[in-house]
Amino acid sequence: MTSNKKIFNITYPIFLTLIAQNIINVTNTAFLGRVGEIELGASAIGGVFYFAIFMIGFGFSQGAQILIGRRNGEKNFSQIGTIFNNALLFNLLLSLAIFAVSVKGVPMLIKLVVISEPVYNATIAYLDWRIYGFFFAFLNAIFRSFYVAITQTRILTTSAILMAITNIIFDYILIFGHFGFPRLGIEGAGISSVIAEIVTLVYVNIYTFFRADIKKYNLFHFTKVDFKTILQILDLSIFIMFQYFISISTWFMFFIFIEHTGERNLAVSNIGRSLYILLMIPASALATTVNTLVSNLIGAGLKQEVLPLIQKVASISLILVLPLMISTFLFPEVFAQIYTDDEGLITACIPVMKIVSVANLIFAVSFIVFNGVSGTGNTRTAFFIEFLTLFFYICYVYYTAIINPSSVAVVWMSEFVYWIIIGGLGYWYMLKGNWRKKEI
Repeated sequence: MTSNKKIFNITYPIFLTLIAQNIINVTNTAFLGRVGEIELGASAIGGVFYFAIFMIGFGFSQGAQILIGRRNGEKNFSQIGTIFNNALLFNLLLSLAIFAVSVKGVPMLIKLVVISEPVYNATIAYLDWRIYGFFFAFLNAIFRSFYVAITQTRILTTSAILMAITNIIFDYILIFGHFGFPRLGIEGAGISSVIAEIVTLVYVNIYTFFRADIKKYNLFHFTKVDFKTILQILDLSIFIMFQYFISISTWFMFFIFIEHTGERNLAVSNIGRSLYILLMIPASALATTVNTLVSNLIGAGLKQEVLPLIQKVASISLILVLPLMISTFLFPEVFAQIYTDDEGLITACIPVMKIVSVANLIFAVSFIVFNGVSGTGNTRTAFFIEFLTLFFYICYVYYTAIINPSSVAVVWMSEFVYWIIIGGLGYWYMLKGNWRKKEI
């Protein structure tokens, strides 16, 4: 059975990576919380929209990660480069296509769904710059999938720290207009995030060229487009791409429904979102570890160890998350003060912060289980589980926000609906499903 030490050695760099990445999330939200509630709310819509589109490229990288992990488990190292090289090319072309559509399509879409003119203007001001990040973020995702799949994740920590520091510096300079730069507000947040992604991509390229075993893995040895490999990755990733896109798009709709209930509720929800993502870090890191270890175990012919591994990691996740849940539930106002100094906004945030702290406890187990499903390579099943779950989730959100308008805290209880269903279906599949017969 996979040892605690091995789980820790893979997980802790990913954990540190997620902390560094979420410093960006917290910094953007905290800085914009001191610019104004309109900007704070608009950054939620703009940020989640960008994240939904990014998930298309990230979903493809997850297919590459599963395939690389399987070849790594088989010790078929020469094939890893073919997967990596073609995945890089595909994601680059994908980012170009999405950017071209976004230039004209984003303003039209946001105009259709946002009713507040100030929120619309601020959202577009952010996204006009943020969409340039697709090029760099999509390529960064492939490098990340490679290092996670071969279980050499330490570079992810340094790259994420570099990204966080770059983002914080440029946020401070561009949002507030320091050191002779103009005060750009929400536009500055979009620009600084793109700069951070550029710096990160440059760093991981330099690291890979000078520190990775390029010859062993056959990296960057590109002679022609291998359509067979791309189609093989797509066969694994197409449902992950749809799954992630639909999942985050549904969260985008969540914030659109919240925006229809008022600008204050939108600002409250952005603070709740930022804390929620921060609390998710331990379980998210462990879930990524489960995904790659499940793929490696199956590749090594150790399918009997998959379920015990998932159960073991889920227990670890629960133990790590429990103290965080207690802290945020008992002292929500302390965490709210990170994001804003407006007393009225802090008070309004408290019920939502208590709900996300409890929801994170369910997430800590359910996300581990669901990543185990994806790690088996049966991404079609994972997609259908996600799709069914999202149906019930969006019905709940629409009813509580639009049909029978309730408090923003009641709307946020949709997280319980989501994670209970997806965790329950995922566990049932791991017990009863045919994943043991899946070959990739």
